[in-house]
Amino acid sequence: MISRILFGTLEKLLMVILALMVVLIFGNVVLRYGFNSGITLSEELSRFLFVWLIFIGAFLTLRDRAHLGVNGLVRAMPFKAQRVVRVVGDLATLVCCYLLGVGAWHQVVDNLENYSPVAGIPLGWVYLSCVLCCIGMGLLTIRTIFDVATGRIPNDQIFASNADELIE
Repeated sequence: MISRILFGTLEKLLMVILALMVVLIFGNVVLRYGFNSGITLSEELSRFLFVWLIFIGAFLTLRDRAHLGVNGLVRAMPFKAQRVVRVVGDLATLVCCYLLGVGAWHQVVDNLENYSPVAGIPLGWVYLSCVLCCIGMGLLTIRTIFDVATGRIPNDQIFASNADELIE
């Protein structure tokens, strides 16, 4: 229930961010080429929104199992070997989330006193998107490791993704 509300809210937030970016950039293009003026805040704000869009989208894509992967060789392995490869890959993902998250956290702390030149937004808020993404992806990965290790994911679904439906 809580996860459904969280994911629904994040999906709506992505739509708002994308719509805001379209309005900011399109409006700036019209002003620049039509009236020989522009909104300086538009470029910087749309860049920051794009960063948040990417990290929220990466988190939601992991939830939907839609990240790209090449798993033809792994699918040819026996199911027990597939489970081991999946857990090892997910553990590697956890390590990457940890390293990226710690590095991004250092950037948040270091840049809370640095402000963007036009909007005056503390740059630490931009780096916070990476920290939150790493925490969310780490939690999803831990859940997946648990599900694979306890057999909650059927053997034929270990490396299945939503993209498989498009191929068949």
